[in-house]
Amino acid sequence: MRANLPGHGLTTAQRGVCAMALCVLSACATRLDPAPVTDLSARASAPAPAPVNVAPVAPPPVAVEPARPGYYRVQPGDTLSRIARSNGRSDHDLVAWNNLADANHIEVNQLLRVAPAASANAASADEPAPVSAPASAPDNGVIALSWPVHGPLLGRFDDTRNKGIDIGGNPGEPVRAAASGRVVYAGNGLRGYGNLVIVKSDSAFLTAYAHNRDLKVKEGDSVTKGEEIAEMGKTDANRVMLHFEVRHDGKPVDPLRYLPPQ
Repeated sequence: MRANLPGHGLTTAQRGVCAMALCVLSACATRLDPAPVTDLSARASAPAPAPVNVAPVAPPPVAVEPARPGYYRVQPGDTLSRIARSNGRSDHDLVAWNNLADANHIEVNQLLRVAPAASANAASADEPAPVSAPASAPDNGVIALSWPVHGPLLGRFDDTRNKGIDIGGNPGEPVRAAASGRVVYAGNGLRGYGNLVIVKSDSAFLTAYAHNRDLKVKEGDSVTKGEEIAEMGKTDANRVMLHFEVRHDGKPVDPLRYLPPQ
């Protein structure tokens, strides 16, 4: 027996209806195909872009007013003792003149008085008073010096790399005071100067003698112009020489301005 096939035994009209139904179903099947699926999990799990770090803009440097005569602006690495000795003063003087509560605490760019005020009362560093020399020792900006040693000039004053002059010589050669005055420092506590002598001549001028082999004077001694105060050497130096400085109101000045032709 043959199996009944679709359409077998149907009339022509019935077969037309079946064909039309098959076409409709075919169209529906095409439209019901699943639409493409977009995977959003990867997008959701992707790391957020890292924030961009913007470096802060540094504020412009603050201009610092230069120290006036009789004052000193503290530099990095300074100590009160070093400032006092470089200006022919004692630690006690600077503490009193600047009303310092702690001699071991000074700050970079702090303004310190390094010369006595006209008034008996010490002025503070924040309110500086005019510097006035005693009537017995008027400051005319002039002092006559003699050569502390005689030798070749190894280095000249330039106020940046060399705050004095360097004079060559022989070990043990006498170093003589270039001017009369009082010894306010004799020792080797200032780095880079070796055995050092500082002589205060008046209220404005001091002379300094560095790199000595031996010192012949001590603090508090009075010396006269031409008196032997040390022996030449090379302490804290790479050769035998005398480093000679002159300071006026604490500021380094060219010694050749005050020395006679050699």
